[in-house]
Amino acid sequence: MTVPNDPFMLLSYINTQLRDFCSSLQDVCRTLELDQDQLVSKLADIGYLYDPARNQFV
Repeated sequence: MTVPNDPFMLLSYINTQLRDFCSSLQDVCRTLELDQDQLVSKLADIGYLYDPARNQFV
């Protein structure tokens, strides 16, 4: 499965992956073969930043 292109759908998808399957942002990027900097930038564009303590974008 490819990840959603829409930033809000991407946010939901990534947070679900982080909650249910991956222990860190690095883990989710490695598992889904995503560029971490691009992912972080795309979600920052809609106002969401990764919080490692919560292991989610908030």
